[in-house]
Amino acid sequence: MNHSSRNVPGFAVLITAAIFFLTPLNLYAQGHAGHTASPTASQSKAATPQSKAVATPQPKAPADQEKVEEVPQIELSTEQMQRIGVKTVMVSAKPLQKIIRTVGRIEADERNQTTINAKVEGWIEKLYVDYTGRYVKKGEPLADIYSPELLATQQEFLNTLKWAGRQTDKKAQDGHDHLATGAPDATSDLQKMLEKDAAATLDAARQRLRLWDISDVQIRQIEKTGKPVRTLTLYSPVSGYITQKMAVSGMRVMPGEKLFDVADLSRLWIIADIYEYELSAVRVGQPVSVTLSYFPGREWSSRIDYIYPVFSAETRTAKVRLTLPNADSQLKPQMFTNVEIRIGLGRRLSIPESAVIDTGKGQVVYVDRGNGIFEPREIRIGVRAEGAVEVLRGLKAGDRVASAANFLIDSEAQLKGVKPLSKP
Repeated sequence: MNHSSRNVPGFAVLITAAIFFLTPLNLYAQGHAGHTASPTASQSKAATPQSKAVATPQPKAPADQEKVEEVPQIELSTEQMQRIGVKTVMVSAKPLQKIIRTVGRIEADERNQTTINAKVEGWIEKLYVDYTGRYVKKGEPLADIYSPELLATQQEFLNTLKWAGRQTDKKAQDGHDHLATGAPDATSDLQKMLEKDAAATLDAARQRLRLWDISDVQIRQIEKTGKPVRTLTLYSPVSGYITQKMAVSGMRVMPGEKLFDVADLSRLWIIADIYEYELSAVRVGQPVSVTLSYFPGREWSSRIDYIYPVFSAETRTAKVRLTLPNADSQLKPQMFTNVEIRIGLGRRLSIPESAVIDTGKGQVVYVDRGNGIFEPREIRIGVRAEGAVEVLRGLKAGDRVASAANFLIDSEAQLKGVKPLSKP
């Protein structure tokens, strides 16, 4: 036991020496590679030229040698084009005409409407026009109004008329007496002043009756008979149709109260709504065609008279006004009409509207490069007119674009990752 314990340290030393001599030197070199030992002078001199060569910057390539972005293209075989029905059309300048179609409503001409009201307080004793819609002529009686205030005004006029007549008779009698006696006319100046006052008072009384809507014929009748007129007759100032009737026989009326509305319907207005995106193309004087479902096959021609300055926030429309003759009275207010406004835009570079694909960010067309090759290209469009669209940028006259099956071409391009070049 004691002998073996003494030999153990000697055996461990022998094992350690064997491992040291048998291990390759490169393992120790790898183990010391991470240490910060300074290289020898010969190694530093050998590494210096190599490090300088690596640090030297390379010269820049010229600008004309930079890589140019390739034009995106998609190629279809003849069989594929026939299968999906590809059609192309040439880009060219054509005369464009924009037609705005909308709905209008017939209304009475506001310039030919008249309201008849009472100017005195009283009661309607007789009604000559007893229903709405009746046609009345100018000067035709409408109603008789009894007014105590008007009756008193006529009585004052008769008293003034008698006083003026007495002054005239007195002047004549004084002139006759002066001629018989030969005495000087001492009261002539006073008499002239009284005559002037009587004439002025009588004219004022006549004018007051006229302000109560008593006609000159009625005033002459009052002067002739010497009796006041019990009722005041209202006459129609214009010819037209009774569109509103508030007067009822026996009702009490107050000054300013409306009794009748009379409208001349020989000329009518049409009020049409124009949407916001079409309003910029509308001008006063443009020709308009009007049709009604009430008269199939018949068409009226008119022009825009007025564009209203107020815009509707609810419908996003503005109103325009037309005028139509209605001599035969076949058109009625509140009828609906179909309105077409034709606007000539002149010759403009255009393509069919079906050739344009709206991506949400812009408009894309597929230009036919020949041999089944199509190039997606962004364009800028202008006005749209009857199936055509104006091209402002991106195409030129003579180019050919796909006008049918372009959505299928676009689907193929999306699958292959072909996208048009972004324009600045």
